[in-house]
Amino acid sequence: MSDTLNEVKEVIVDVLKVDDDNITAETRFIEDLKADSMDQFFLIDGFCEKFDITITDEEARQIQTVGDAVTFIEGKL
Repeated sequence: MSDTLNEVKEVIVDVLKVDDDNITAETRFIEDLKADSMDQFFLIDGFCEKFDITITDEEARQIQTVGDAVTFIEGKL
């Protein structure tokens, strides 16, 4: 498992207060983790802070799964 995936999972657990045992690259933020629009905002903010990157609103809309987040973040690093 990649370091980026583990770090993304840390942000998800912190923001959504969920157990990381069920989080995989295929996990969807809205459907599987029940993230609402505010949760999504805080997730994106958490990713930006954790990885010292910038994610635009348009880019954020493209991030639907944990794997999408990992791929996007790795592309920025």
